Amino acid sequence: MKYLVIVNPTSGRGYAEKVIPDIEAGLKQHGLEFDLVRTQRPWHAAEIAEKAVIDGYDVIVTASGDGTANETINGMMRAGIKRLNQVALALLPVGTGNDMAYGLGMRGTLEENIATLAKDHRKNSDVGFVKGGDYPEGRYFANSVGVGFDAAVGFVAAKIRWARGLPAYLIAVIQTVFIYYKAPTVEITYNEATITQASLMVSIMNGQRMGGGFYMAPQGDPGDGHFDLCIVSNPSQPRIFSLIPHFLKGTQTSQPEITSGQTDKIKVKAVQGVLPAHCDGEILCEKGDELRIEILPAALEIITTE
Repeated sequence: MKYLVIVNPTSGRGYAEKVIPDIEAGLKQHGLEFDLVRTQRPWHAAEIAEKAVIDGYDVIVTASGDGTANETINGMMRAGIKRLNQVALALLPVGTGNDMAYGLGMRGTLEENIATLAKDHRKNSDVGFVKGGDYPEGRYFANSVGVGFDAAVGFVAAKIRWARGLPAYLIAVIQTVFIYYKAPTVEITYNEATITQASLMVSIMNGQRMGGGFYMAPQGDPGDGHFDLCIVSNPSQPRIFSLIPHFLKGTQTSQPEITSGQTDKIKVKAVQGVLPAHCDGEILCEKGDELRIEILPAALEIITTE
């Protein structure tokens, strides 16, 4: 089999570049035939991945964070379903949050994940598709779309250059509470019902977590054909702080401000205010007005430990 490894050298605040020798050594140790290419600009990973599918690679590997993995998935999906039947996606999580890899079952050390790659255990994963904001034609995702507070947190965390993972997002949460705390009024439509309320955030999850450790959907399964929803009403600033431990443990559904559910299609529309939103941690929009999101069951083959 032939592997293409896509490395974003800036992922993980530059950590990805540092571990390239370890990645190459690990792949060679397991006797894997591979090419390795570095991304050079935004959306370069999508271009590389689309061409790799067309060129007949068996596995496309991202050594990066969620953003580059998201671009790679978009490139693979653009190549077309018929060609996708011939190629699998694998993730070596060396980014900041690595939430997508966690949701797709790649949770160990770099060495353990390379060993998993060599074992070639595959399964099908659902893929989400969102239209709206800066992407009226749509963008694919594998882990999550976040609307409202969690998106604003991600935007702040991206500017924190001296921390990685959960600490960066915890710092961003504290900052964002004082920057973004007025919840927009939104109209949320799913399962043939509509909720209109002030919502601090609406999280549409294919995986389990965001922000390197906030378990928005602790029971989320990227292969069940459904999104898991976490909708937060409009808590006060002090109450936001008291909810944080629940999200870190995944126990927030016991709290009165939280609405959970499952669906395969959802629309979020701003009635008053605007919608900041992210897709797998990447900016969908900062001031959107409507997002339409649907799931594509078993759309992508992945390599995983599970």
